[in-house]
Amino acid sequence: MNRYWTLSGKPLGGWPDAETFALHEAPIPKPGAGQALTRTIYISLDPYQWGYKKRGTEPAGVPCHARTVSQVLESNLDGLKPGDYVFNTNGWSEYGLMGERVWRPGYMIPRKLDPARGRISQAVGVLGMLGLTAYAGLVVMASPKAGETLVVSAASGGVGQIVGQLGKARGLRVIGIAGKEAKCRFVTEELGLDACVSHLSPTLPEDLRAACPNGVDIYFENVGGAVFDAVLPLFNASARMTICGLIAHYGDAPGTDARAALMKRGEAIFAACNVTVRDLFVGDFVKSHHDVFLDEVAPLVASGRIRYREDIREGIENVPACFSEMLRGDNFGKMLVQVASDPTL
Repeated sequence: MNRYWTLSGKPLGGWPDAETFALHEAPIPKPGAGQALTRTIYISLDPYQWGYKKRGTEPAGVPCHARTVSQVLESNLDGLKPGDYVFNTNGWSEYGLMGERVWRPGYMIPRKLDPARGRISQAVGVLGMLGLTAYAGLVVMASPKAGETLVVSAASGGVGQIVGQLGKARGLRVIGIAGKEAKCRFVTEELGLDACVSHLSPTLPEDLRAACPNGVDIYFENVGGAVFDAVLPLFNASARMTICGLIAHYGDAPGTDARAALMKRGEAIFAACNVTVRDLFVGDFVKSHHDVFLDEVAPLVASGRIRYREDIREGIENVPACFSEMLRGDNFGKMLVQVASDPTL
């Protein structure tokens, strides 16, 4: 049998709770012509998924969207055989089909994975869409120059970890913003960022100003809210801001336009300092930059020059609880749920 989670049909608002999702059992699907059956190993849990659900993209009865790492069990697809590993979108499900005539909300083109290039779990992290997100938002969109100051919020999270280290590799002074003291220590001591301030501090604006004596040239936005307000007065002339996420607002009431409110708060300073603000949609960069990104970042990860922390939990039955923890910021590193054994370990 295949176990999978769907939205329960309860109206969505604020943050998810125990009644938001429903667990189902059904026979394992059979692959047809041009399809492959895969068993999920790792489910990626990311903040964007809550906004995705609240927008009504996922109807009740459809497995909740998530990117996954899976192993092929049966294949009627050219180029794939049983035992191969793939990046795909099985969602919150133990099994799933990929290939022709397979579509679900958030479906992404699957790709075969080479375990020799890195741990397969990293295909939904540092060597996958999160890594490409960091690369595109910083390297491609913000055009960093050595000596500039970069601030990255959620600096210990899945994307933030990579942004900060890519910035250091390009000669930037990099300041992280994280939460608990252990996360701030991780950002400086293990990731090598120049400083890290806590968004939990009652003196966040003063702490950040002290860490950025020469102002801010690039801001990689993952949070919004009070964190954005602390960065705003520090922008230098011709600064660049990449909006990747606004996790502080994912619990806002449906229909709230958090980005519009943020832009309104920043309007005067953006104009005075000629700040370029760009929204990041990683799908825009898959065809044009994925291979370039992987060729650069995979060797850095393999050599240890880029470090990456994963927070791996276990059990399909625990996915909703882990999802809520991640949204609260109670995870430490990239949140994954392992739902089957990983034969590569």
